[in-house]
Amino acid sequence: MEDLIKRARQCASEIKKYDDILIVSHIDADGLTSAAIAHISLERAGISSKVCFVKQLDKTYLNKIEEESYDLVLFTDLGSGMQDEILGRDLNAVIVDHHVPRGDNIRFHLNPHLVGFDGSDQLSGSSTTYLLSTQLGMNYDLVNLAVVGAVGDLQDSKKGRLVGLNREIMLEGVRNGFIDNQIDLRMFGKQTRPVYRMLQYSSDPIIPGITGREEGCIEFLRNLGIPLKEGEKWRRWIDLDFSEKRKIVSELVKLAIESGINASLINRLVGEVYILLSEPEGTELRDAMEFSTLLNATARYGYEEVGLKICIGDRDRSLSTARRLLAEHRKNLADGLNLVKENGIEEMENLQYFHAGKKIRETIVGIVAGMSIPLTNTEKPIIAFAKKDEGIKVSARATQNLVRKGINLAEAINRAAKEVGGVGGGHNIAAGATIPDGKEEEFLQRLNRILEKQLKSKGARL
Repeated sequence: MEDLIKRARQCASEIKKYDDILIVSHIDADGLTSAAIAHISLERAGISSKVCFVKQLDKTYLNKIEEESYDLVLFTDLGSGMQDEILGRDLNAVIVDHHVPRGDNIRFHLNPHLVGFDGSDQLSGSSTTYLLSTQLGMNYDLVNLAVVGAVGDLQDSKKGRLVGLNREIMLEGVRNGFIDNQIDLRMFGKQTRPVYRMLQYSSDPIIPGITGREEGCIEFLRNLGIPLKEGEKWRRWIDLDFSEKRKIVSELVKLAIESGINASLINRLVGEVYILLSEPEGTELRDAMEFSTLLNATARYGYEEVGLKICIGDRDRSLSTARRLLAEHRKNLADGLNLVKENGIEEMENLQYFHAGKKIRETIVGIVAGMSIPLTNTEKPIIAFAKKDEGIKVSARATQNLVRKGINLAEAINRAAKEVGGVGGGHNIAAGATIPDGKEEEFLQRLNRILEKQLKSKGARL
């Protein structure tokens, strides 16, 4: 941690030299919270800033911001994989990111990988940006956004809780009275939905007879003797007492076991959840998981500014818009998952894949790929394709077991994409790329060979 703080201090000192800064960030929950932390911190320090969001940083976008001549460009939750391209332009740049770096040329660069930490689960883009914010001023209240971003980046999914430096930051928030960490059911809607609706829309894992089955959920609760209403009001998870919650969790685990669901997936039902104490109870913003899902529903549909405004305090029009987008987002995810089920998944020796064309938005095809893992051959990474305005979006997801066997999607996707004229990167367990239209088959063949070498190399070392 000391080396990271030292780097954060150096980056902060450089930033303070400038009066007009462009913040460039990614469009997911981690990117939105990263941008918000940076923007608030700069504003408090008396530094003017503008925020822009990109789906993927590329040479075309770098050309554009070079022409705009900002005093400094602050890249958050992206940039580490484009160091050479950034350095080759007339840009003063600071990078605050957690993805695997490519090159080592940027002087002011804050990234956990540079000091021996794994950015896939030990530090997210938002929590890395939070470290920077603590060197720009007394910004410890921004820990809430750091935790929301980390959860949105699924950095708590491996062990059902935040680990590593993320955990240190979260516990600092607990000590300072901003956050409460609890062991609870890890489902979306605990704060806002009737219990039966929360169960109905649960999908991680998919529980037969419960997931997607309204009547099944109502019958499930009635059989347990759990009242659905209190007077005329539907009861939410937060309205139940401890014994009722314990009954439900115990029966859900029993159902999952009887359905043959993998133990690692069952373990994800219950884990650590993070309550943001400054947010009103009963809203999506109270629970870090729900907050992050709400943010994902904004930027992935072109409403980045809505998500940013919520992060910096707008609780009126922006929150209403986000709730509408969230309803659309969850419907699109369900439709995408159904499309994968109907069309099936193709398998190769070392990977499996599906091509959604334009039927799944390229901004959510990675989420659909992740949701599809329980329905696939978990011994192979899943690759998803979707058409975008220019080229083909590639999203790749693996399991922790595959990573232990030697799979590194960030390295594999980057190499395969470059070999077909594209660009890619990410983490060992999740990565993405953009490749030219029509190059999908060649990309798959090259990726298949790269993955084979990774597995053999790990086997040889063992």
